[in-house]
Amino acid sequence: MSTIENHARPRLVRGVRLRWDDLRKQHWLLVPEGALKLNSTAAAILALCNGERTLNAIASELEKQYQDKNVVEDVRDLLSRISKRGLLIVESNSQEAEVSLKTDK
Repeated sequence: MSTIENHARPRLVRGVRLRWDDLRKQHWLLVPEGALKLNSTAAAILALCNGERTLNAIASELEKQYQDKNVVEDVRDLLSRISKRGLLIVESNSQEAEVSLKTDK
């Protein structure tokens, strides 16, 4: 099982998006052939996954909102589960360096 590192920068895969259903008062993660019902905490985490924030930065912002002591592992767990479904791209600095090396050739 791979672990998402603290400096990884997650983002939703193209075609996957968050949606608030005003009629049902429910957060959804819309995927090309379906939808996942999200609780408000999961929606808050995924809303911060823009490919620029690190896992640590996402957890830090959530700690301010929810005043919880240890959200890093909760964020990591959710992102791992969403990533395993193929709905999230998790880029780390080592992957960026690898891409940079490939383009230099």
